[in-house]
Amino acid sequence: MMSMMVTMKVVGLGAVALTVSLELLSWLLSHLRSRRTLNQVLFFPSETACVEHIFTPTSPRFCSCSLPHGVETSFSRLLRHILSASTSLDLCVFSFSNMVLSRAVLLLHSKGVTIRVLTDKDYSAISGSQIGVLREAGGISSCFSVLSTCLSSFTTGRICVRCDKSSTHMHHKFAVVDSRLLITGSLNWTLTAVQNNMENILITEEPDLVKPFIKEFHRMWGLNDPAQNHQNQKLISHGMC
Repeated sequence: MMSMMVTMKVVGLGAVALTVSLELLSWLLSHLRSRRTLNQVLFFPSETACVEHIFTPTSPRFCSCSLPHGVETSFSRLLRHILSASTSLDLCVFSFSNMVLSRAVLLLHSKGVTIRVLTDKDYSAISGSQIGVLREAGGISSCFSVLSTCLSSFTTGRICVRCDKSSTHMHHKFAVVDSRLLITGSLNWTLTAVQNNMENILITEEPDLVKPFIKEFHRMWGLNDPAQNHQNQKLISHGMC
């Protein structure tokens, strides 16, 4: 009788231990899945749909525009990734005329996100370019203004704009969100690219891919420092270099 009771207790404890082990394994797998590195590919042209809910997710008002609502598209996914920035957005883009993407950058600016924009000097001045809009929002009067309040690498909550000064085109199209998320591909930030062109974007959190882009952005940002350029011009004018 005693032996049977001991056996039942052992079996019972074994069942409890198995249950706990299974629950622990389930939690561990779920935790690992939740921390899985993001890797996503988006293709364009994107289906046209309303994105107002992305900008005003808590608004009780329903958008009454004629575009399809509640549709997830490549463009809406791109917007969500851009708007996920909480501390910084480094943007290196050849052509930027898409007003919705400009709205996203300005929204981040209003939330105190530090934004640095590096662009091609020729295409920054074309009709419809949003670079002027961003520059104005950041309080910067000129791509090469040495009076800019954003001469340092980071000025919290500001939009800093620099134009590439080389004789060739600055043809990159990438963004780094919070130094953790890379957005790169063939897509220029224009309406034509989003709605008409065959384009691609890779979005990844892989450190081995993100870090080289951070390094390249820092390199180009330093090369196009207006304060340094101004100092070099002064030295040249005084025959010192």
